Amino acid sequence: MPPTEGTATPTAHETPSPWDRLGINIPSIGVDFGWWRRVAERAEEIGIGSAWCWDHFVSRGTKSDPVLEMWTTLTAVAATTRRIRLGSFVANMMNRHPALLARMAATFQEVSGGRLILGLGIGGYRAEHAAYGMPFPDAAERAARLEEAVAVLRALWTGGPVTRASHFYPLEGAWASPRPDPAPPIVVGGQTRTGTRLAARIADGWTAFDTFARDLPLFEETLSRVGRKREGVSTYAAFRVDVEAGKEGEVWLTDPHGELARWRARGADHVIANPRRSDQVDPSLEALARAR
Repeated sequence: MPPTEGTATPTAHETPSPWDRLGINIPSIGVDFGWWRRVAERAEEIGIGSAWCWDHFVSRGTKSDPVLEMWTTLTAVAATTRRIRLGSFVANMMNRHPALLARMAATFQEVSGGRLILGLGIGGYRAEHAAYGMPFPDAAERAARLEEAVAVLRALWTGGPVTRASHFYPLEGAWASPRPDPAPPIVVGGQTRTGTRLAARIADGWTAFDTFARDLPLFEETLSRVGRKREGVSTYAAFRVDVEAGKEGEVWLTDPHGELARWRARGADHVIANPRRSDQVDPSLEALARAR
């Protein structure tokens, strides 16, 4: 499907901006939507390539903190931005049936003009599920569900009809419209070696925080073992930004070009900056704006 009117899409002849492979994961806990939208619009203005949103229902800190719902937040921002890609960092596969997720993602592609990056993970916050009465099986089952869910997503994105046997998510004569064109890339969040192998086997990309450098060789080894080409699968290195001097990520604010180059040299195709708190977002963006 072609981009919606007014959506800027790079052409093969354009030279990408140095920020095109940089993303920012905007905090969605303890903030309101107006603030989140303003940050995403400012990121687009600076030229940052992607804005990402957490998929949480409750805070891990104060349980009464406001928490924005990821999909409605991203969809509303898709209507007020033109170029910046929008991603889930990462969608908890236990929060939504994959057939529902497939329909949401396909519609989002139409709304946004093809700007979705679908990050997926197995979830890791048991208390959140208990609070909402949602099942939270052990990690092995959640990983198996994620693998089956990716197959469901891709099957439904063909438009259907889809009939497939599945231990967790069987489909029978399932049609799905709109059919996303292009289908959004699926990026699996893998903080463990099992998750890294899973991403290499089934995803279009892999993202990790502190384990990126450790597990990149395993990721590339698994790609080779299953016959996939490294250049066809993207890596997204996520790191935490802290604006306090001497803290982790502080160097990002003093030398963003150099830090981005260092991450690329380590094997990251894309880099996602994660301000630790909402009050650290504006200083991060202003540092990047000054470095343009």
